[in-house]
Amino acid sequence: MPCSSPRCSRGRGEPGTVARTRCTPPTRGVHVIDDSTGRRFAGKVAFVTGAARGQGRSEAVRFAEEGADLIVLDACTDFASTSYPGATEDDLAETVRLVEKVGGRIHAGTADVRDFDAVDAVLAEGAERFGGPDFVVANAGICSSALSWEIGLDQWKETIDVNLTGVFHTAKAAIPRMIEHGRGGSIVFTSSLSGLKGTPFTGHYVASKHAVTGLAKTMANELGEHRIRVNTVHPAGVESGMDMSDMGPLLDRFQHTLSPIYMNTLPYTILQPEDVAAVVAWLCSDDARYTTGAAVPVDFGNLNR
Repeated sequence: MPCSSPRCSRGRGEPGTVARTRCTPPTRGVHVIDDSTGRRFAGKVAFVTGAARGQGRSEAVRFAEEGADLIVLDACTDFASTSYPGATEDDLAETVRLVEKVGGRIHAGTADVRDFDAVDAVLAEGAERFGGPDFVVANAGICSSALSWEIGLDQWKETIDVNLTGVFHTAKAAIPRMIEHGRGGSIVFTSSLSGLKGTPFTGHYVASKHAVTGLAKTMANELGEHRIRVNTVHPAGVESGMDMSDMGPLLDRFQHTLSPIYMNTLPYTILQPEDVAAVVAWLCSDDARYTTGAAVPVDFGNLNR
């Protein structure tokens, strides 16, 4: 339909440089889908943390299916504050196998996101092979439960160090390379439904995810001139290996007052990792090329309650 701007001639049959500059967003420097292969990420490189299982693995496989080369890492260790086992080197090897099964190329390394030098080293090794990165998914994270005033000091520190400082380390390692190659790009931080509301019994996790959301919005403003977009994705519960059964007694204790907080609009309760990977792929795609600074829920409408 014609533009309503009085200075625009689009749709009125008049030649219009003004129309093109004022009403049509620029396309220079954005990611272009490789129509010859049908794989929209052909020739691109994605860097994914926490890739040994769950969301990170699904994101890596999704990128590979769509033509991207992968640089991935995972700590492959247990964490003191969590009640579930951490990913293993066998898990990371399975991610490599699945990526290669769909025809992808992958460089995988073991690194804890709390260690900037280790993260930077894995990325440097992968970039030496493939170039990039064009896409960054800061996915590594941990979760545990406690009433906020009963969170242990070490529990608090470990959660913040992995979930927030780890995201910062990932971005800090990747962004200079993205600016240098000058192709623009997309960064996605895995936040959570808890990055947009006060989910009970996870105050340390909530604090880390709210901070990640704010960091992404700030970086989106700072990186716009480089055509690098920064967004957050906010899943509800995901079947990903992060077993939160230790929250059961707290839920039982406070169910009468707090259970409405966990109610969804849609009649579903658990996401599959592939559901989140699909949204991450969209945020990195040409279809989202003008989306930055956004907080995108994948939460069955929970935040709409």
